[in-house]
Amino acid sequence: MIHPIYILNRSWIVMSVCLLLAARPIHAQEINAKVTIVSAQISSSVDKKIFQTLQTALVNFINKRKWSADAFEQNEKIECSFLFNLQTVVEPNVYRGTLTVQAGRPIYNSSYLSPLINYIDNDIVFRYAEFQPIEFNENRVSGSEPLTGNLPALIAYYVNIMLGLDFDSYSPRGGDAYFQKVSQIVSAAPDGRSITGWKPFDGQRNRYWLSENLQNARYGLLHDAVYTYYRQGMDKLIDDENLAREQILNGLVMLGNLNAETPNLMIMPFFFQGKSDEIVRVFKKGNGQEKARVIDLCSRLDITNASKYRQELK
Repeated sequence: MIHPIYILNRSWIVMSVCLLLAARPIHAQEINAKVTIVSAQISSSVDKKIFQTLQTALVNFINKRKWSADAFEQNEKIECSFLFNLQTVVEPNVYRGTLTVQAGRPIYNSSYLSPLINYIDNDIVFRYAEFQPIEFNENRVSGSEPLTGNLPALIAYYVNIMLGLDFDSYSPRGGDAYFQKVSQIVSAAPDGRSITGWKPFDGQRNRYWLSENLQNARYGLLHDAVYTYYRQGMDKLIDDENLAREQILNGLVMLGNLNAETPNLMIMPFFFQGKSDEIVRVFKKGNGQEKARVIDLCSRLDITNASKYRQELK
């Protein structure tokens, strides 16, 4: 299967791609991740070398694992980062903190990376002993011990969300298979007294609800919006800026319609985190009507940045 970035119209490009496909390895990994472990709040009595070991182990786990059946060229890999801010030691080798996940999506015919994910998960807890292997089995998500299994489950969860959104952005409903994997991870997630974020009763904004929003058939407009925003809009900015802006606005309108039908979905702030600067830059060149529509839509959909839209696009 050819990655959706190759959906192009010129036959000579298609032929060139076919030649490249014949030459490239079919098991190229999909993710190019940077991992950072911050442990400033952890007691000095803990040997901090363990966190460097953990960081290296996570980089290898994420970047060397094959996460899909598709082959990715080097320039197709998803650029992302995982920042663990470890705050407390719950018990020996058990750490609690936050995880910031960021991922970018390359925009066609440019060097620009559009924010795909920019999210902080505040419910991170896991067990890690130095040099302990980090392993993930899709058929046994929780592993033999919940706190040990929680770390690879968290990583697999967010990697599959990245893949799902990335594929969604290149083809209509292209990410469905990955969102199904996310749902399976949630269903089989590690369960323990100190583990939170996987259950509906753990809060209104957590991993369960994000997965539910991405899987719920009632929210199909979300996936249409992602495709329209990126493939029909952002990817066309170089070729036809006016048409591209119109399509980006169409994507925002779809999100507005979804929000009107079902307010307060977790996916709405999740989508907009990190995108306000991008949207402002795109529509600063728009006409007055477009700016007014964006101010109205984004002031309701991205409440945190409402004043920015009003000030920058007035």
